[in-house]
Amino acid sequence: MLELYIGLMSGTSADGIDAVLVNFFPRSPLLIASHHQPLSPNFRQQILELSQTDAPVYAQQLAALDQEAGYLFAQAVMALLGKTDFTPDQITAIGSHGQTLYHWPPSKQHNIATSWQIGDPNLIAYHTGITTVADFRRMDMAGGGQGAPLAPAFHAARWRVKDEDRVVLNIGGISNLTLLPKDMEQAVSGYDIGPGNALLDAWTQRHLGQPQDTDSLWAETGTVQADLLSHLLSDPYFQQPAPKSTGKDYFNLSWLDRYLEDFPGLATEDVQATLVDLTIQSIAQVLNQLPMQRLLVCGGGVHNPLLITRLNQVLAPCPVESTEDHGIDPDWVEACCFAWLAQQRLQQKPGNLPQVTGARQPLVLGGVYTS
Repeated sequence: MLELYIGLMSGTSADGIDAVLVNFFPRSPLLIASHHQPLSPNFRQQILELSQTDAPVYAQQLAALDQEAGYLFAQAVMALLGKTDFTPDQITAIGSHGQTLYHWPPSKQHNIATSWQIGDPNLIAYHTGITTVADFRRMDMAGGGQGAPLAPAFHAARWRVKDEDRVVLNIGGISNLTLLPKDMEQAVSGYDIGPGNALLDAWTQRHLGQPQDTDSLWAETGTVQADLLSHLLSDPYFQQPAPKSTGKDYFNLSWLDRYLEDFPGLATEDVQATLVDLTIQSIAQVLNQLPMQRLLVCGGGVHNPLLITRLNQVLAPCPVESTEDHGIDPDWVEACCFAWLAQQRLQQKPGNLPQVTGARQPLVLGGVYTS
């Protein structure tokens, strides 16, 4: 017997769409197939530009991007199924995270609390013929929550055990954590730590014209600037108590440029090296305060050797392991999460953890779209 779901994820790095086919029968999710569909440079550039908080916004452009993203997600689904012997009628549902443009959690700085992911789910449902669940974050926000992170509920369902305290660390565009206490009476906790790869990628794009600093080869040529690092870590977000969530509408080049005004003339490679340490130190100053016997790492940062080497150094002697060692390839964890959230929605089960997001209660998340 099979219980098949598809998960779709395009993260804050906006490098492409991750699509996974997951079987949830009998219990633990089994990844059957995966597909990565890169986003075109033009589409990615528009996403990155619009995610800046001071970017001009045009309704027609937003509507066009929403439609284009919907078609791209549908294409990714069909390409994924093309790698298998399964047909759309065998799939229970698609869980689509969408592509985040704006994530504005409750804040004293503004009276708007919303999160907007483009990728019209009507188009996904119509062009695939598969029931589609989308818009997962805003019900949590309607209930007073941050709308993020949502992955901790999935992490708990998949990796919580009774014999050791674990932390799951996702290093994507933004880094976030989930604390899984071995004491089942203790609540799972989690939140967004700060920048993961987002600033590293943006700085590389600005100065090298490349989407990323592959293997941190450019950062390796620079020297960490301790004063700049301390200045960056003084940002109020890092001291803000949980629940908290963030995105590239906050941690972006405009944010970085404001801090660099006090450090004129720095070599660009030194800034890159410092941004690597910003990611590491912001993670370490949180994790070193937690009861943690094992760290499971997922997300694109797993493939950055400098990040992982430095992470092992600052967290020793705690074991630092890939989620692949625990059943799910680190590249596909987030997409699997949204397949799971789609299952939760159709089964009328909560998808959020109020102690993580700050919502007033557990809530069933997502809207359901059928063709």
